[in-house]
Amino acid sequence: MANEEGGNNNNHNNPSTNNSLKIIVERNPSQAKLSQLNIHRWPKWGCSAGKYQLKFEAEETCYLVKGKVKAYPKGIDSSSSSSSSCCEEYIEFGAGDLVIIPKGLSCTWDVSVAVDKFYKFESQS
Repeated sequence: MANEEGGNNNNHNNPSTNNSLKIIVERNPSQAKLSQLNIHRWPKWGCSAGKYQLKFEAEETCYLVKGKVKAYPKGIDSSSSSSSSCCEEYIEFGAGDLVIIPKGLSCTWDVSVAVDKFYKFESQS
């Protein structure tokens, strides 16, 4: 079953879930917040539609200028194997969303609309 589209999911759906590896989505953040974060000075990255296996070695904050993604985190439910196909959790985000992806998360990005984003890794010094 898919996650709700709201990013601030502090529900008690599954208390055994490792909450530290949750993707956080803020829908349409204010221009003031984007300016405060200095988004337009961050590096830019893009990809075409397709499926991508990703592992985040550092926390990433990104702002999608365009695109649409369904991210399927791995390891959220340790009882399901990679062969599970019917009830996988995913989080959906797209153009105009500010997304925080936690360090250590592995996931599959199913990109339905080509992505163009600004991004920043927390480990950068």
